[in-house]
Amino acid sequence: MLFREVRNYHHFLRLWAKYIEPVADTYAYCLLSNHFHFLIRIKEDQTGPVSKTGPVSGPVLSVSRQFNNLFIAYAKAFNKAFDRTGSLFESPFKRRRIDSDRYFVTLVVYIHRNPEKHGFVDDFRRWPYSSYQAILSTRATRIQRAAVLDWFGGAAAFEEMHTARVDEALVEALIVDD
Repeated sequence: MLFREVRNYHHFLRLWAKYIEPVADTYAYCLLSNHFHFLIRIKEDQTGPVSKTGPVSGPVLSVSRQFNNLFIAYAKAFNKAFDRTGSLFESPFKRRRIDSDRYFVTLVVYIHRNPEKHGFVDDFRRWPYSSYQAILSTRATRIQRAAVLDWFGGAAAFEEMHTARVDEALVEALIVDD
């Protein structure tokens, strides 16, 4: 189990912001107790974290290193909180290239509907640990809201597509061990 308590989800997202946002834009995510999904685009300019005075000089950040740092930091905190030792993540993260708008839209819907698919909730829209509500909200978010809504053709189309049946065969090759 990756997330046992509410604070675990929030801590993971804080670490995500620290380690992954400098190297990738996030378009969708869903955290479940035993796995998670993220749809990201690796940034071309990975010059490093930004301080109050601008970018921090230094070598280009390694995307793999940043994910490794995230997973190590989260595992250490989780292990300390629950008095456990050892590895928390069973296998290294994997990635798949999204090469069409159709796949992008289908994958966003698949990710958001995941809590309902796995029986965590009866209505995926009520799951608090996904980007679904952040995309529909007007509150500040780190999600690439405008880009996602543009791909769907606006908020109304975004909501409508989420209620339509998802053809999982379209994204089956893109899903890693769900």
